Amino acid sequence: FITKIWHPNVSSQTGAICLDILKDAWSPALTIKSALLSLQALLCSPEPTDPQDAQVARMYLDNPKEYERTARHWVTTYAKPKSEGSKDEAVGRVCEMGFGKEDARRALVKHGWDESAAVNALLGM
Repeated sequence: FITKIWHPNVSSQTGAICLDILKDAWSPALTIKSALLSLQALLCSPEPTDPQDAQVARMYLDNPKEYERTARHWVTTYAKPKSEGSKDEAVGRVCEMGFGKEDARRALVKHGWDESAAVNALLGM
């Protein structure tokens, strides 16, 4: 990830993701959609016993309230578009996932510039 994410299975330093289908379990039969669905599932259901970031995993297990507070802070600090330029960057990030510019902008506007919700809508989820 380029955007910083506070999650046990994503490195808070490098953005590296701990997801088997992106490494050992990769198969040419996997589609972009299946990879994104697997990533979404991982982000929604962390696996702190197999972490990419041990510090985040420890906080997730030992102090869930602090973990949630820190994750919300990171969302506010790193993931929310703050200006028209940032909105253009959000459109660009969604387009990088293979969606058209107008579809991306429409979905982002509809979902309050929440990139995750916009991508879910574009994927028909």
